[in-house]
Amino acid sequence: MNEPTDAEVDAIVAADLARYGNRAGPSTPLGVHVVNWRQLPDADASRDWTALREWVEWFTVRYRVPASVVPNCWWKHGPLVEELSALHTAHLAAFDPSDNGLGPISWHERLAQALPRLSRSGAGCASEHSDTRPRSWTAATDDAEWDAWTGQAHAQ
Repeated sequence: MNEPTDAEVDAIVAADLARYGNRAGPSTPLGVHVVNWRQLPDADASRDWTALREWVEWFTVRYRVPASVVPNCWWKHGPLVEELSALHTAHLAAFDPSDNGLGPISWHERLAQALPRLSRSGAGCASEHSDTRPRSWTAATDDAEWDAWTGQAHAQ
């Protein structure tokens, strides 16, 4: 049996794609605003924090997320803010009118993956906030040792 030519393969692929219709979707951007908390300007802070708070309050009620997973002081925990913000953004994109219909199930799949991370991120703050000291890199790395190490690829 002969291998199909490139032209034949292209024709097969085109026929398969035609069966599913135009999957490209609209070229207009989704109505989703991604927040980079690390570089958030003060001028945008109130708007972005308020939007996230409204969504977190809705999300925790709708999905019955206990305070042991998302404590009331969630906004004081950087890892929780990042995780909840990512879920918020994914939720907005999943339910955008331009979505092809798979967004909601994809969002729920992502939620299932995120719940264990949420549980770890807010652990210990179910009843009252307890500060955890962030890791510090001050004097953690010997610069001379770093310079010597990074002078080689270490591929071997």
